[in-house]
Amino acid sequence: MRKPASILGGITLFALAGASGVAQEATAPTPVLRLDIPHSDNPIDTYRATLVPQPNLANSARIDSLVNNGVLELSLKDAISLALENNLDLAIARYNIPIAQADILRTQAGGSFRGVNTGVVQNTPGGGVGGFGTPSAGAGAGGTSGGAGGAGAGASGLVSSTLGTGTNVSSYDPAITGTFSTEHFAAPQSNLVTYGVQTLKENTTTGDIGYVQAFPTGTTLSAVFENNRSTANSPFIFLDPTLNSYYHVAFQQQLLAGFGFGPNLRFLRIAKNNQKISDKAFKLQVVTTITQIANMYWDLVAAYEDEQVKSRSLDFANQTLKNSRKQLELQAIPAMDVMKAEAEVANREQDLTIAKSTLQFQELLIKNALTKNLDDPILEAMPVHPTDQSAVQNATTTQGPTEDIIAQALRDRLELDESNIDLENRRISRDAARNALLPSVALTGYYGGTGLAGISNPASGVTSTSPQNWAGALRDAFNGSSPDYYVGLSVNIPIRNRVAKSDQYRSELETRQSELRLQQLKKQIRIEVRNAQYTLEQSEARVISARKARDLAQKTFEITAKEQELGAGSSYQTLTARRDLATAESTLVAALTAYQKARIELDRSVGSTLEANSISIESARAGVVPGAQ
Repeated sequence: MRKPASILGGITLFALAGASGVAQEATAPTPVLRLDIPHSDNPIDTYRATLVPQPNLANSARIDSLVNNGVLELSLKDAISLALENNLDLAIARYNIPIAQADILRTQAGGSFRGVNTGVVQNTPGGGVGGFGTPSAGAGAGGTSGGAGGAGAGASGLVSSTLGTGTNVSSYDPAITGTFSTEHFAAPQSNLVTYGVQTLKENTTTGDIGYVQAFPTGTTLSAVFENNRSTANSPFIFLDPTLNSYYHVAFQQQLLAGFGFGPNLRFLRIAKNNQKISDKAFKLQVVTTITQIANMYWDLVAAYEDEQVKSRSLDFANQTLKNSRKQLELQAIPAMDVMKAEAEVANREQDLTIAKSTLQFQELLIKNALTKNLDDPILEAMPVHPTDQSAVQNATTTQGPTEDIIAQALRDRLELDESNIDLENRRISRDAARNALLPSVALTGYYGGTGLAGISNPASGVTSTSPQNWAGALRDAFNGSSPDYYVGLSVNIPIRNRVAKSDQYRSELETRQSELRLQQLKKQIRIEVRNAQYTLEQSEARVISARKARDLAQKTFEITAKEQELGAGSSYQTLTARRDLATAESTLVAALTAYQKARIELDRSVGSTLEANSISIESARAGVVPGAQ
């Protein structure tokens, strides 16, 4: 049987470690594909679309290396490595890293943040919470759980929070405007007294340029430079053509509402915090996915071992039936014993059929979790052989003092980090909402100059004292001979101020609410750790009990078989003892699987999943796990 076709690499996204605040190790794997915002020194690229490559949906080459004689031989470590490279939940979550970086770029220019989806994607069937046959833990699109901060669900849809509320923020990216126009204008006149002609004809050419930029201190700077040239057929026009130049430099400073870095940099600070949350959320996604994969792996092991138990039981039942038929031919046993043996075979065949279908389904689930696609029919139908067997594991619980484990969980659980950062965002918004309560007071000033030039119109009979060319108009505009300056204070005091007051008070409430959520999460983590400890202790007790029951059933079967050989017992008694042994073995397999899952849950509740499985978060970000493939 040929190996399933696969293509080296898969879709991998990787945000720059400098942007995400996570330092890369020197040995960090190189991603196949980078999706962070590219930097370009070409100023024209600012106005060109930056495209994102299509996802590569080919499975990683590691799968090929694990196929042996048409069987996918899989250890838990291999399963985790394949999940880091191929699992689509992780592939989806990786997009949040460059999305958060794009939000920072937006807010650096003064734009409002759009937010990042920090929920955990739980769409892997069979992965436990949010998996096959289990309601999703989240209510968002894509099967995501609720993340820290952002919008919440209400009775009538989404409820917007006051996150980011405050005064308006202008663009920190400078903008240049320009206008060039030419116009011909003709207007009939009712007399010759006003302009001296029956039809007034004017030609006007205009060339203006402007500049505007805001700064995070609450300052706005603007400048304009205006020029026009006009000609007319009227003898009463003194200059023909007439050249006008004007420049104007202005600034405006907010003195109360909108003053300072706090309210004007709140979007950027929140976006940077959101990026930190996004980094934590991705790490939490890795923890969640690896926990799901580990649980699925031990489910596969349980199904594989149970199928072996059922197969051995059927083999013994068939052998017993064969021997019983031979004894019936010799008239050594009654026909009733053969009928009992046949019934036992039928029951064991039913058990084996159920066990095989369960195993095949678990194989399909784990292959689905560890691949980007199952388009290859050979891979889809390929059996999976788990190489880590629960039956050889010794159930020995190694736990420290409960308070020490709880302290570790309160230090390492990523959900607490997310909530702390979200609380900081709430406080930033609260301070900005307080500032927005103040009246708007703006100090405005500008300085400018005007220049005039042109050629005397002989028909007017007047000699002009103005310069005759545009250079002269520019000189007069900028030499201060015709200044234009202004200083003013504008005040806007809203009466009652109910909108700002409502936002401010609501931001205070949401901040206090977040503080309570943080305390609630700490209590929840304490409960989770204690429950995980209790579950592990109970699972260990079940393993010990199941192992003793299995050993007792084994001895009972051996004694019964020996008695049958000596003629002191019947084949039906032996079959019953063998059936009890199979039941005890299946119970032990289930107990060992529950024990393994309990250890996985304890690692998750303490926050040590990555360390327990030797997972590098840099490899998870890159989607490339180093090692022989």
